[in-house]
Amino acid sequence: MSRHQDPLPPSEPDPGVPPVPETWGGDAVPPPRPPEDGGRGRGRAARGAAASVADQGVAALTNIAVVVCAARQSTAGDFASFAVVYTVFTLLLGAATAYVGQALVLRRGTDRQLHRHARASAVFTLGASAALGAVLALAALPFGRDGIPAGLTALGLVLPIVLTQDSLRYAFSLLRKPHLALIGDLLRLAVAVPVLASQPYGTGADRMVTAWGLSALPALLLSAAILAHLTRGAVGARPAALLDRRHLGRRFAVEFGVGNAASQVAIILLGVVASPLAVGALRGTSTLFGPMNVLFNSATGFGPPLLHRAPGPHRQARAAALAGAALAASAAVWAAVLLLLPASAGRALLGDTWSAAEDLLPATGSQYAFMAFGTCGLLLLRVLSPRATLPVQIVFSALSVVCLLTGYALGGVAGAAWGLCLGSAAKAGAVWLRASLELRVAHRP
Repeated sequence: MSRHQDPLPPSEPDPGVPPVPETWGGDAVPPPRPPEDGGRGRGRAARGAAASVADQGVAALTNIAVVVCAARQSTAGDFASFAVVYTVFTLLLGAATAYVGQALVLRRGTDRQLHRHARASAVFTLGASAALGAVLALAALPFGRDGIPAGLTALGLVLPIVLTQDSLRYAFSLLRKPHLALIGDLLRLAVAVPVLASQPYGTGADRMVTAWGLSALPALLLSAAILAHLTRGAVGARPAALLDRRHLGRRFAVEFGVGNAASQVAIILLGVVASPLAVGALRGTSTLFGPMNVLFNSATGFGPPLLHRAPGPHRQARAAALAGAALAASAAVWAAVLLLLPASAGRALLGDTWSAAEDLLPATGSQYAFMAFGTCGLLLLRVLSPRATLPVQIVFSALSVVCLLTGYALGGVAGAAWGLCLGSAAKAGAVWLRASLELRVAHRP
């Protein structure tokens, strides 16, 4: 569950710039951020960036620890069911982050307005996730009391806890308090690991999901209490405003749907109609590359402001290409480290799933190398022409799904992994081709 941290907004609007309306419509964008005031402002920004990166690292470490503990305490079949359920959660989390979190951190206004927005987002997430969780639990209940249906029922029951706890991170980011999000996520990590590690071997997906979800409750209560204290006195919060058709989160949710959710849905379908063991192997392998996800998320969060500092589009492109090469090299090195792990170490990480995941490391390592270039290419394209990213996401996300399913049909789980790699390579190539066209346009007199 990777988490995107957008640049932190100021507490007061820029002088001379009209305030952003309560709910944005169309292609409205927030006013530019005023420069920081001297060295003190730069120091605060650096500390905030460091706290945000650290928080992403802790969140990624928690996700890795959850999957590792589940793999160690489950049989291969039980972990496969858990992996399908966890993929469903990943999909719901990404959609909630796009709809609520990414729109929230772009808000501008006075401190009182920001406090109202923070409270409204938390209340909206709690209510919406409770309703969605109830629907999910009731829909899955008739299909059985073990395996994937039981895991989905358990997920529906704990969904308000895990989604609301995650959403508070963006409220603290809006209030320029990312270190408070870090405190909450550290508590979640400290509780989740011993709770999951204490489950007996052979624990089913439903019990594992329930234990994982309830382990987030202390972090939720602490973060909610802190947010309530920070925003005390704020009145007029309107959670229903997030349902407005002009809410900017709708556009972000579409971007997520075409850019990320398509492949996740394909993996879920693979587990439902083909083999849950395939999902377990793919999930286990991708979990091992969790450190790369932290780097990708950090690049996504802080890349655009850094690229804007480069003088001219061509230097921006050169910086993005160098960053992509560095991330790709990091992915290759990490894949080599994983390939050299002794079998005992691999089983210590993923339990019975290691034997299947080990065979997928070359394909997944190659995929992450291509993803590095694709991620940095998308960053460049957002700087050069923000509207150009959505068509690329639509076409090549669909292509990735086709490659995944075709690869599985031709070569089983290994074929599915190489199919994902091919889809990522095609997407990276298309992104950089479109960026080169934008550079030619920018070069014209």
